[in-house]
Amino acid sequence: MKPVTLLAFCLFVSSAANANEAAQCQANAGTFLTGTVTRAPVFARGRHPLHGVSLSHTHIFLLADQDRQSYDIAIDNVFAPGYDNAAGSVPAPLSTIRVGDRLEVCGRPYMDDTGPGMDWVHTNCGAPPTNRKPNGWLKKLGANGSPGPNLESSLEYCGLWRN
Repeated sequence: MKPVTLLAFCLFVSSAANANEAAQCQANAGTFLTGTVTRAPVFARGRHPLHGVSLSHTHIFLLADQDRQSYDIAIDNVFAPGYDNAAGSVPAPLSTIRVGDRLEVCGRPYMDDTGPGMDWVHTNCGAPPTNRKPNGWLKKLGANGSPGPNLESSLEYCGLWRN
């Protein structure tokens, strides 16, 4: 395949995948964003433990492709597969996110006095998705624009909200 044809094919595949992901996010009652990480992951201690488990967060800033605004993405650490309640640090795989990485997020947008943000970028543990509690995700995008696995898909601590 010629380089120009290959590039056009990759852009088409990337756009089609992006449209499918956006449609899936909407079906999951979420808002879809793609963009570039402008601030690496930062750990934020949880204020109030739930049944003895720290509800800490990881924050990154994402420059969104859709509106070119910078979003504070608030990521619940308990949904990261590498979460360790005792660690007090950014869990794997969130710790692999770097400035310049391309991400896609599906979640719940919010606005506060510091600007736009998004949270609920994680599984909703099988509950029916709603606008307040979408079935969201956080995925790294590959060089060709294809999404990787959901970095916020762990179901280990879902029982915390059933008690």
